[in-house]
Amino acid sequence: MFGFLKQVGDYTREAVSAAQTMTQGLAVTFDHLRRRPITVQYPYEKLIPSERYRGRIHYELDKCISCEVCVRVCPINLPVVDWVMNKSTKKKELRNYSIDFGVCIFCGNCVEYCPTNCLSMTEEYELAAFDRHSLNYDNVALGRLPTSVTSDPAVFALRELAYLPKGALDPHGVPASEPRAGQLPSQLLESLQKEPAPSGAAPSDSTGES
Repeated sequence: MFGFLKQVGDYTREAVSAAQTMTQGLAVTFDHLRRRPITVQYPYEKLIPSERYRGRIHYELDKCISCEVCVRVCPINLPVVDWVMNKSTKKKELRNYSIDFGVCIFCGNCVEYCPTNCLSMTEEYELAAFDRHSLNYDNVALGRLPTSVTSDPAVFALRELAYLPKGALDPHGVPASEPRAGQLPSQLLESLQKEPAPSGAAPSDSTGES
């Protein structure tokens, strides 16, 4: 008798759990029924990447000092820095610099820790190739100026949801003059700097003396 009741209780709990799971899934489905579908006609239409998007790495050869900091901070030791020591000047001379984007995880550590800022992240994300060896970019390929969605005349640039005005879900037909829902990092920093200091806070001393 008790075994039968236990089976009935387990079956009831499983049925309730399944009903809750189905209800949650249907709630998401019904929520999207009242939204208009957003279809981006790629490659004729492209979304503008966010401000801090980590795309293809841009490399400036004249700034590189062959310090190999990028190699040490890379989680997979990816950048290859080929250099020789010049005995007359006692300085490193860079021969070649390469990054294999077929292996790169785009973490941005090399860009963040570069002492001369010769590396920078771009918004270029179209890196597909037929041969994986062609994804190994040398210093010439890395030095190529990145492509921009907004500057390409053959592409209709669409703003992402973060760029759209408040309440707008479809990027088609939204003029560029419409303000976005959020603020740019630079605008947020300016608004924080304009806020008055708390009344109880002591004024800062530029000399560092208290």
